[in-house]
Amino acid sequence: MATLYKTATSEFKDVDDVREASEQQHKIKNRVLLVASRGVTYRHRHLLNDLEALLPHTKKEAKVEAKQDMDLLNELAEIQGCNNVFYFEARKHQDLFLWMSRAPSGPSVKFHVQNIHTMDELKMTGNCLKGGRPILSFDANFDSEPHLQLLKEMLTQTFGVPKGARKSKPFFDHVFTFSVVDGRIWFRNFQIVEKDAATGGTLQKNEKPTMVEIGPRFVLCPIRIFEGSFGGPTLYENPRYVSPNSVRAAVKAQKSAKYANRVADTQDRDLRAEANPMPTDPLKDVFE
Repeated sequence: MATLYKTATSEFKDVDDVREASEQQHKIKNRVLLVASRGVTYRHRHLLNDLEALLPHTKKEAKVEAKQDMDLLNELAEIQGCNNVFYFEARKHQDLFLWMSRAPSGPSVKFHVQNIHTMDELKMTGNCLKGGRPILSFDANFDSEPHLQLLKEMLTQTFGVPKGARKSKPFFDHVFTFSVVDGRIWFRNFQIVEKDAATGGTLQKNEKPTMVEIGPRFVLCPIRIFEGSFGGPTLYENPRYVSPNSVRAAVKAQKSAKYANRVADTQDRDLRAEANPMPTDPLKDVFE
């Protein structure tokens, strides 16, 4: 009887172990909420559509205005079952900022998105199957400073498609590259080509696969890293960052300086003409 009981309990334990293993296998670790604010332009909207197509583990939400209450994004992430958030904040219908956060506890980082080029705009020859998982390639500069190491980990958690994610395919056919140049993160997307471009056949063992760019392209300029999700103590602040408002103000001041110089030159010319009048010609009225 004891032997039968031990056998039965061991069988039940084996079944429980298999069930727990299968649940852990099908459990998705990372899921990204993709949301934008009101006021995004057509170029910003096309970039969001490109990211949604490239990242099958994203959940797109309707536009929200969370400028006054950023905690609303954490609530949306909890409702949708997401632990990462991409929030694209548009300002003045021309500037785009990206909030990338690990909800609900943090950390979070705010980027200024620059040099945006969508896939439809570039019209590259590269192509990849929708739902394919990307290989993440990081520049060696990411290991040079602590804040870049943190950004590398956050980019890995958000752009890395987990195995078994929703609408994902079980293979890798493209590469996401992240490069640090001039304190900014440059993003590129390349297709892995394992066929000969001339014949269309498979490559030989001694031949290496080639890379063909797909798109999109954009540059992320880090502004500030926060300890919490969408706020909290500042962990890092970029001292080289210049806001787009300051850039436009400097350009406007430069143009106004040119106008002021032109007005000053006109006034100086008038003063010189008054100080040095032309002598009267006695023969100017001869033919009248």
